[in-house]
Amino acid sequence: MIIESLLDTDIYKFSMMQAVLHQFPGAEVEYQFRCRTPDIDLRPLRQDLEREIAHLCSLRLGPKELNFLHSQRYLKNDFIEFLRLFHLQSRFIDITEQDQQLQLSIRGPWLHTILFEVPLLAIISELYYRHIATGHDLQEGRQRLRDKIKQVQQLDRPNEFVFADFGTRRRFSRDWHDAVLATLVEHIPRSLRGTSNVRLAMQHQLVPIGTMAHEFIQAAQALGPRLAETQRFAFEVWAREYRGDLGIALSDTYGLKAFLRDFDMYFCKLFDGARQDSGDPLAWGEAMIAHYQHNRVDPKTRNLIFSDSLNIDKAAEIWYRFRDRINVSFGIGTNLTNDTGIAPINIVIKMTACNGQPVVKLSDSPGKVVSTDQEYLAWVRNAFDVPE
Repeated sequence: MIIESLLDTDIYKFSMMQAVLHQFPGAEVEYQFRCRTPDIDLRPLRQDLEREIAHLCSLRLGPKELNFLHSQRYLKNDFIEFLRLFHLQSRFIDITEQDQQLQLSIRGPWLHTILFEVPLLAIISELYYRHIATGHDLQEGRQRLRDKIKQVQQLDRPNEFVFADFGTRRRFSRDWHDAVLATLVEHIPRSLRGTSNVRLAMQHQLVPIGTMAHEFIQAAQALGPRLAETQRFAFEVWAREYRGDLGIALSDTYGLKAFLRDFDMYFCKLFDGARQDSGDPLAWGEAMIAHYQHNRVDPKTRNLIFSDSLNIDKAAEIWYRFRDRINVSFGIGTNLTNDTGIAPINIVIKMTACNGQPVVKLSDSPGKVVSTDQEYLAWVRNAFDVPE
């Protein structure tokens, strides 16, 4: 089976899950699957997908896995004890076929559904390459990986260029992901800062890297005060939960302009930095440096993390631009774990509702907007002063 451990997911799922346990234990949510790549028919995968989900829902965290999670200083005792009893439940997943497409939705308590997203995407991605996009030769993937390693080694000051593996959800396969990370650990250990994948972090004695995802800020639309204040509310709740740990704020749920409006001097000083996941990374970096300076914070004491569709070339360009002005690092995903010569598919699972009301993500890239209700989307645009 593809997923053999509940740790085969991103660490920010566990950090958000703990915040949900403590702050919003009764929240009910809905997620929807979407394949953004046109003309891809995933319906032939349905039977295998259902078998993989049944297996996923049979998994429990063992003592070694729980001890590794407990070693992360920000995960608390009561959360670890909750995880000791936790398992995913297939009753919260609905798989159908509609308009000649595979439809997948997740509905249920946020606390009991939050861990579905990453392993489900990894399963769908791997099944696609097993049964639909076949005929691959991993020799090309190995050569491309060697080329990436050489690119890093040939940078000036290469040990200062640091990145993390963010590639779980759209990887080519679990085994290929394992091989890629092992190769990076062997050849460029000083540049590889860590991985978002908890299982691989445990296996390779790496730092599991991640804080929050868009869903945490989206859910605040239903859980917080009036709409225009919900981004600030989400950051306040996060700071209250982690008391200085995991201090990287996600900047593009409502776009950069709205983020800078809400990320005032208090948050500039409270959080360690911010993550960019859409839009123009160079413009974003310049805006963030100017924003810190305006709020009397030395940019060299803060961190910018870039994670939007990166490869080594693009990351190096950003690094050269900002490396002497602010601390810069990168999260590189699909280009690391699914660059084998076959075009990867762009699949996502996004939160679309919380406590019975729609929630949206606006983003700094039009193709990443998430909404199932156009009237509500217009209301959110107005609240955060985001034009169409």
